[in-house]
Amino acid sequence: MSFLSAQLQDIAALPADRPMTMPGAFYTSQEQFDRESASVLRRGWHCLGRVDEIPNAGDFFTVQLLNEPLIVVRQEDKNVAVLANVCRHRGMPLAEGSGNTKRFVCSYHAWAYDLDGGLLRAARMKNAGFDAKNCGLHRHNMHVWQGFIYVNLDSGAAPFVHPKLDALLANYESETFRVAHVAEEVWNTNWKCLVENFMEGYHLSVVHPETLHGYTPTGLARKLESGDGFTSYAANYPKTIPSRGMGAPNLTQDERLRSTLFALFPTQVVSQAASLLVSLSIFPMNAGQIRVKWTLSAYGNDLDEDTIAARIALWEKVNQEDREKLERMQIALASEHALSGPLAEDDYEGTIRDFQIWLAAQDRM
Repeated sequence: MSFLSAQLQDIAALPADRPMTMPGAFYTSQEQFDRESASVLRRGWHCLGRVDEIPNAGDFFTVQLLNEPLIVVRQEDKNVAVLANVCRHRGMPLAEGSGNTKRFVCSYHAWAYDLDGGLLRAARMKNAGFDAKNCGLHRHNMHVWQGFIYVNLDSGAAPFVHPKLDALLANYESETFRVAHVAEEVWNTNWKCLVENFMEGYHLSVVHPETLHGYTPTGLARKLESGDGFTSYAANYPKTIPSRGMGAPNLTQDERLRSTLFALFPTQVVSQAASLLVSLSIFPMNAGQIRVKWTLSAYGNDLDEDTIAARIALWEKVNQEDREKLERMQIALASEHALSGPLAEDDYEGTIRDFQIWLAAQDRM
């Protein structure tokens, strides 16, 4: 066991009233990142986007997850598939970006595949051992939940099951939200730093004094449910602020007066409000760099186009504020003086402790 693995086990085992952070090397060591890539990340369920990004048969987008290039495609039967974006002939990528197609044709030797990944055509292929049935694209283990598309690179992964989180989100009708904005950018930070940042209310009033403090102040943050593979907290609104949308009919008054934030480990963080759903999918690239894909979705006709545009602009600013802090912190975390320190109480940083406990359990596996 490595020094960092041993320290993670020690910190995860601390009493609940004495939580501590991990030292900086946990976020800057490439050796630690390589260990995570081969274990916790390789085994985890990763959110790739929303199903309504690909509404029609033949719609697709591409993703790079760790060392695996992927095609996410809507098939003729309207189901979603996640295919290996690797030609079975010589390994050429078959697709780039996003679009709509009837088949995927390799730009190298014109091998063609259908939307299910089956090989349709291999021009001039005269080989006694060639069998088209054995040359289809690999279909990855995938799942659709609450309108999100997930993939697991481990074909033997445990099923995607989160009953406690299902119950927490039941009244929001998350699967009905329609996507209004999709953006991607590269951040110079460790993947765990963004998970931890998004999932604690301790920083809200300090880092976001103009964008978030007015309606989700730190003092009103309260920890919610946690379980195997997830954690959550409520960013509660002052009762004096104007309505931010009615949302689904079965929402409680408390649910309309908060943003319910949750993390699905290892790499998705989400803010679910009555009328707005924002998700960040984190694609780790190396110890100090991630690609972030974020989507913003709205409920029904609750928000008009101007309001949605304003919310997009707000979230662009919020993400920029977080990114600036995390990129500065990533540099400092490389210091020999970036040691373990105390975490704040449960309502403010208890979600980080949940993440540590989950990471420690994964590391033991």
